[in-house]
Amino acid sequence: MGMVDLEKAPGAGAQAGPGEPVRRSDAEGCLAVAIRIPVRVVVLVLVVPVRMVWDALVVAGRFLRDAVLRPVGRALAWLGRAVFVWPLVGLWRYVVVPLAKGVGWLGHVLLVVPAVWLYRWVLTPVGQALAWFFTRVGAVLAAAGRGLYAGLAWLGRYLAVVPAVWLYRWVLTPVGHALVWCGRQVARGVGLVVTGVGFVLYWICRVLLVLPILAVWRWVFAPVGRFLAVVGREVADALGHAWRVAGRLSRAVGRFLGTVLRWTVAEPAGWVYRSVLTPVGHAVRDTVLRPLAEAGRGARRAARQALASARLSVRQARADVRRMLFGGPAERQPVDGREPSAAEARTLGSSTTALTKD
Repeated sequence: MGMVDLEKAPGAGAQAGPGEPVRRSDAEGCLAVAIRIPVRVVVLVLVVPVRMVWDALVVAGRFLRDAVLRPVGRALAWLGRAVFVWPLVGLWRYVVVPLAKGVGWLGHVLLVVPAVWLYRWVLTPVGQALAWFFTRVGAVLAAAGRGLYAGLAWLGRYLAVVPAVWLYRWVLTPVGHALVWCGRQVARGVGLVVTGVGFVLYWICRVLLVLPILAVWRWVFAPVGRFLAVVGREVADALGHAWRVAGRLSRAVGRFLGTVLRWTVAEPAGWVYRSVLTPVGHAVRDTVLRPLAEAGRGARRAARQALASARLSVRQARADVRRMLFGGPAERQPVDGREPSAAEARTLGSSTTALTKD
């Protein structure tokens, strides 16, 4: 792990040439340099335990995820499929879909076909007849309406429109022009009064409010804000630096603990497994388990042979009893006086064997 550079290298700010941007550390001044090292030391002391606890929790969470949560999740997923998905799929495939197809066919036969027939042979002719009737009646009513509209339009033009145009042109227009001129003069006077009052109020607000607020902002809040900004920036940098250093310390501690566990637990356990348990297991397998397995296989083979002999004896005894009670099977005589062929002989022998076994 590398050394932590807590101080600025000497002459780092003096190497910036003309035209190059000034670094932040050069512009911070003595204040930033004075608060940087104490803040970083305090933050490092506070952050190292937190980072180590965080890394331990991360390792424990990964182990819990891989060893517990993932197998439990897979088991729950399989159980959910077995309990919910597969029954629902079977219900949908073998119950709902056939039932829906049957209902659809029934609805087509009982509703769609009669509705199509009714529309084609009843509603369509009636609708065409009504359309023809209303078309003729509409043409008559349209002609009457056009004549009535023409008469009413002529009456409205000479009884309302012409007098209204004359009244607007020779009465309302001159009166409106006079009112507009008067309103402009009044608005100009009111605007002059409002301008004077606003000028006076502007200077009063500027002298009593704006200038004091600007002075307080410039000489109080701005310096305090710059100081707090420098402090906050240094604290943020210290937190990031301390978090990285704590990560390296935590990694080193984890590697040390892993090495200790490997040398104290894993290596001895491996040596015991290789040097003690494996030879003992091989000896037990060669001296105990294999002879027991061979003896078990021999006993099983002898039992199978004994059972086969007993079954064969029972079949022969049953065949002898049946032969004594009912006689042997009748032999087939050739019809044309010839000897049976080889295929017929095999068929006859197989049937006789089957009867004997039965």
